[in-house]
Amino acid sequence: RMLYALALSSGINAEYGGTLYAFFKKLGLEKLKFKPAYNPYTEPSMEIFSYHPGLKKWVEIGNSGMFRPEMLLPMGIPKDVNVIAWGLSLERPTMIKYGINNIRELIGPKVNLNMVQENPICRLNKV
Repeated sequence: RMLYALALSSGINAEYGGTLYAFFKKLGLEKLKFKPAYNPYTEPSMEIFSYHPGLKKWVEIGNSGMFRPEMLLPMGIPKDVNVIAWGLSLERPTMIKYGINNIRELIGPKVNLNMVQENPICRLNKV
């Protein structure tokens, strides 16, 4: 259960954190921090963390990076266009958004079916 996203633009550079903040703000996650990471196809690369108030700690919710130029040339993407990509698990952001402290309350036999029926499938915050 993963979500992957790409953004292509001649205006995106290695300072792409603003794009990620805007994306996660729509999901209701505003307390973010980033940690440098290694991914073979992207540089720079960063792990994405969000603060979980119920657990009182930062939890990793995804990974991101800017594709290296040699990855884009065979796809025919012009040299002046940069591509950022990020991926996130669906469970951890959902836990933070809905205040769920134990992942077993979200997936598996302990799921509260009333909570599932009373909440919309996807609720984006208006920004």
